Amino acid sequence: MSHTRWDYAKLMRERGFRVTPQRQLILDAVCEGGGHTIYDEICERVQAKAPAVNRATVYRTLNFLQGLHLIVAAEIGGRTVYEIAGLKPHHHLVCLSCGTTEELSHDLVAPFFDKIKRNRHFAVETNHLALFGQCQRCRAASKPRRAR
Repeated sequence: MSHTRWDYAKLMRERGFRVTPQRQLILDAVCEGGGHTIYDEICERVQAKAPAVNRATVYRTLNFLQGLHLIVAAEIGGRTVYEIAGLKPHHHLVCLSCGTTEELSHDLVAPFFDKIKRNRHFAVETNHLALFGQCQRCRAASKPRRAR
C-alpha cells in the first residue's frame, strides 16, 4: 500500500510533530514492504540508506507512527507485521496450518465491534485485527477419509 494517498508530512505537522528525516525514511521503508513487512525488513531497508539510524530509533519511530495512525501493526504468524494505514481499517484471516493470510473487509467486522460497544460499553479501537484458524483447503485435507 502506498503512502502517497495522504500527505503524511502535513498530517504530522498538523498534529504538532516534526517530520524528521528518520521518520520519513522509516515510513518509506514500511511502504516499500508493499503490505505486511516485519521489523527486521524495515531495519534492513532503513540501514541500507542510512546506516547511522539504529534499531532502537526504528522501533521507537514505528510506535510513534502507529500512535499517529499512519501505520498499523498486527500479530500474524507469531510476529508483528507493519503496513501503511489505509483509508479504512482492514483485518486478516490467518491459517494456522499453512500460514496463508486472507484480507477481511472491515465491513464484515464492524457489526461485531458495534455489538461489543452496545453490550459491553467498550469502544474497540483496533484497526488491524488478525483472526486465526484453518482455511478451507487445510480443513479438507485434515478430515479423516472413509474406507470404501
